Amino acid sequence: MKTNQVLRIFLLTLSLATVAGCSSEHNKEGTGEYLDDSVITTKVKAAILGEKTLSVAEINVETFKGVVQLSGFVNSQQDISTAMRLTRDIGGVVSVKNDMRVK
Repeated sequence: MKTNQVLRIFLLTLSLATVAGCSSEHNKEGTGEYLDDSVITTKVKAAILGEKTLSVAEINVETFKGVVQLSGFVNSQQDISTAMRLTRDIGGVVSVKNDMRVK
């Protein structure tokens, strides 16, 4: 009986430690959040690649907790607007931060 109770307490402690280790802090991502952000980044890059006027090589895309940051150099203000619009249309994007500059 005593061994059974010790085993239960050990398993409960192990479970709580596992859950606490997988949670995210405000400045760090959990595993699920990281995967979601990777998917968003990939979708944004694919949308930019599909747009003839934009160059995916010139626009850097980074995502953290659904906030997408676009940076790099583009040919015109219209290209910035297009990239921002395409990014906003992606599911899961919370907001878009523009750090792109016109060449």
